[in-house]
Amino acid sequence: MIAANKPEQFTVRIKRQDGRDQPSYWQSFTVPYTANQNIITVLQQVAANPVTTDGKRVAPVAWDCGCLEEVCGACTMVINGRVRQSCSCLVDELFTGTHDQVITIEPMSKFPVVRDLFVDRQRMFENLKKIKGWVPIDSTAALGPGPKETPDEQHERYAISRCMTCGCCLEACPQFTKDNDFVGAQVIAQALYFNEHPTGAELKGERLDVLMGPGGVTDCGNAQNCVKVCPKEIPLTEAIAKVGRQLTVHAVKRFFAGKR
Repeated sequence: MIAANKPEQFTVRIKRQDGRDQPSYWQSFTVPYTANQNIITVLQQVAANPVTTDGKRVAPVAWDCGCLEEVCGACTMVINGRVRQSCSCLVDELFTGTHDQVITIEPMSKFPVVRDLFVDRQRMFENLKKIKGWVPIDSTAALGPGPKETPDEQHERYAISRCMTCGCCLEACPQFTKDNDFVGAQVIAQALYFNEHPTGAELKGERLDVLMGPGGVTDCGNAQNCVKVCPKEIPLTEAIAKVGRQLTVHAVKRFFAGKR
């Protein structure tokens, strides 16, 4: 049964690209409405019958997804002008009551497009390597129980641990562009996550050295767009501020140690 004030079908307008460095173009498709459908369902319906609104049969739209429950972060897209996870974005939430409304879907603009809505997010993972986003261990042998943490420490780090490297914060950030080295809120928050881990803190100095350099914390313009679009509501601006304070202490220590 069709929900009240919802159309029997609607139009979805998708920005497409046939490959890297190829020009982009728009195509529109008519999709039948069903209650509680998400954007991934819409794309699956288009893939099952890839015929445009003007009757032209085309290649199915390419996109990336994995878990379908807002955990993997792979299905990030720009939907009706807002970056978000397409698996948790419901069509019902996008309708404003007008039956001629068109839903627009675009790939993220801050990453290279592989094809259509599928982008290459490798830059995020390379930046995690730069700040050594891991807890160091020196063997695979049993090392005994890990260091204890207070409930407050656990609560703070758990909030940051929810990051799924989806890229929403980077898409919304005016400082993060294809042409610069800024690592963005996601990587800075992960640096804090590991710096505050009792074992991860072993590499704290190396992480802060990276974040003191080009593309580090000083490149953040404090637009705070990252917090507004984060699907996991991670306190990104707080994390950036805390890393900034860590950098101040780190810089003072380097100065008195004779390091420039």
